[in-house]
Amino acid sequence: MKKSDHDLVLSTQRADGRKQIADAKLLRFKNRTLHRRYVIDMSSPEFTCICPVSGFPDFATLHIQYVPKDWCVELKSLKLYINQFRDQGIYHEDVTNKIMDELVKLLDPWEMKVVADFQVRGNIKTIITAGHTHKKCGKDRLVVKA
Repeated sequence: MKKSDHDLVLSTQRADGRKQIADAKLLRFKNRTLHRRYVIDMSSPEFTCICPVSGFPDFATLHIQYVPKDWCVELKSLKLYINQFRDQGIYHEDVTNKIMDELVKLLDPWEMKVVADFQVRGNIKTIITAGHTHKKCGKDRLVVKA
């Protein structure tokens, strides 16, 4: 029986996930729908980082919403990038704004909102929201509302 490029091949070899995460770089591709503005909405319900004070893990659902201008983020690269925070000691506010800053630098979107909805710890629930609007966006917003 001849194998095709679409056949599933089972193997005992495993991808080195730790290496893929450590080496991850955010990637982008051209936005091919320039004739209208539209919203891309993504969530990562298993986001984790480490509290820099206690060393205990923090768990959150990360929501990323943006209106692409010229670029879109490649999803596998985003997944691997997000997982880089798993073992990093970082405050909730800092990680939310770092993700926002790096995505804005990569994509230069019309608008973007990043919401990190952290689980309750120590009887406190934290939700961090960061917003960005391109300087040439105009007043018709799709994502970031005042």
